[in-house]
Amino acid sequence: MIRIASAVASHPGLRREDNEDAYCARQDLGLYMVADGMGGHAAGEIASRLVVEAVEAFISETRDADVQRTWPFPYDPSISLDANRVKVALRLANRRLAVAMAQNEALRGMATTAALALFGRHTPVVAHVGDSRVYLWRNGTLEQVTEDHSWVGEQVRAGTLSEADARRHPWKNVVTRAISGGEDPGVDVRDLEVRDGDRLMICSDGLSGVLPQDRLEAIVGADRSLDETCVALVDAANEAGGPDNITVAMLKVDVA
Repeated sequence: MIRIASAVASHPGLRREDNEDAYCARQDLGLYMVADGMGGHAAGEIASRLVVEAVEAFISETRDADVQRTWPFPYDPSISLDANRVKVALRLANRRLAVAMAQNEALRGMATTAALALFGRHTPVVAHVGDSRVYLWRNGTLEQVTEDHSWVGEQVRAGTLSEADARRHPWKNVVTRAISGGEDPGVDVRDLEVRDGDRLMICSDGLSGVLPQDRLEAIVGADRSLDETCVALVDAANEAGGPDNITVAMLKVDVA
């Protein structure tokens, strides 16, 4: 049996008036999620909130699913049931944005990234679209388990940009995938083996795009509660300039 303790902190940062991030920490569903809205004014905030709500609703509706069912999208037998649930949830969320934009012209162009972990009754699942991230802390090391869908992320993986250069690059906010109400987004989803004492960090790029890996690792690895860790991470991002909204969820895994 896997039990999860969690904490979340969210802050607009020092250069933004509004906080366009949204999050979910539903222990009853085993769902933990961060979404980073884009679109300016209120549109980004609406995009992230609608997507979080849509994912929560679908995961709740399918929590007792035991066998393959009739999904709104083709069921992929090569991945687990929970991986299918997450993939479908994010694609349905994309359609919810499409409906909202069709009903309100002022919302056109809004979008959001999303990263989540689902602890169902089977192997935990991690999924993301965009550059919000999931990290795993184990044995003194913080490992990024998602790959950014962003221009700078692609350049880092290709070896043409360093992580430090990517944080400073003028195109650092250019994402190559997002939930935007258009075509079904490409959702990266994977099973994640967890061990007793592991910690997961789910965050928007207002944190990961500001603090280097060694700084994140030092804060996550310090002897603090989950709540204190979240506050310390937000404070560190703001001390580094706080250029964007900052949201972070910390999870601790207890395997009985």
